[in-house]
Amino acid sequence: MPVPLLHVEDLKVHFPTRRGLARAADGVSFDLEEGKTHALVGESGCGKSVTALAIAGLIPRERASISATSLRFRETDLLSLDPRDYRGLRGREIAMIFQEPMTALNPVMKVGNQILEAIEIHEDSTPTEERKKRVVQLMASTGLAEPDVLYEKYPHQLSGGMRQRIMIAMALALKPAILIADEPTTALDVTVQAQILELMNALQKEMGTAILLITHDLGVVAQTAHTMSVLYAGQVVESGSVRDVFSEPCHPYTQALFQSLPARARNGELVPIPGSVPPATEYDSLHSPCRFYDRCQFKDDRCFQQSTAPGHVAWCRRSAFANNKLNQVH
Repeated sequence: MPVPLLHVEDLKVHFPTRRGLARAADGVSFDLEEGKTHALVGESGCGKSVTALAIAGLIPRERASISATSLRFRETDLLSLDPRDYRGLRGREIAMIFQEPMTALNPVMKVGNQILEAIEIHEDSTPTEERKKRVVQLMASTGLAEPDVLYEKYPHQLSGGMRQRIMIAMALALKPAILIADEPTTALDVTVQAQILELMNALQKEMGTAILLITHDLGVVAQTAHTMSVLYAGQVVESGSVRDVFSEPCHPYTQALFQSLPARARNGELVPIPGSVPPATEYDSLHSPCRFYDRCQFKDDRCFQQSTAPGHVAWCRRSAFANNKLNQVH
């Protein structure tokens, strides 16, 4: 087995609140391999973005308790880094594309200078004119026409798709090993969304960048990802290759998510999941080890075990019966 570029094991991100401890991420584990895309999927409030922000070192440690059995990028223990060391790593090795570029970009700074700033923070010795040429080349590589003209524009003067391409150019300015893409196409229309996904795939092949994709859109996962983890209430309930999970989803929550896809719904009818994700402050008070228990149509007294096949794990005993290829453990 290849050594993963990023190894996340039992990551926990807990926030103290007036209502108690919010366990936003509560034992998340997955691996990201070099040059591959791993998707974190699930409903809003399941812990996807918090997991990504913790990996990128963007959650102030005075605001949350962050722990893990292991959180490693190559040979670096990310939890051992102080904020200054993390800043040196972020951008150069781990970069991030945010969900809404209009709020992520500085509204009073020209977009070209924002990309240039990302380079200058890490490369003091490169001549300024050479950096500017590199910025224009980066903008062109993301499919932006007349990048030398767009260099002088402000974010509000660009369309949503153009702003997202600027964010991608900024994130890839230093050719990071990992690109974290947090809902990179949610704010875009369908046509532009397809263009951005195609661009990310092309740049990944060209640069060999590993991508951690955060999304609730299973269609996007099918187009772009190699492996995936399904999150519910701060925990991974199923993980495996995209091919395995899409062909035989095992956990009832994963199955319910697929029923929300028109192409996968039974008899063409979309079936909603009753209820909602419980508040993160209530996770430790749920009466079953499975946090999906109260919403699950298959729940019974045996809901305390996991099932597994090589490379495909579902934290649900029922999946051992639903899929003959799986072997019950415990």
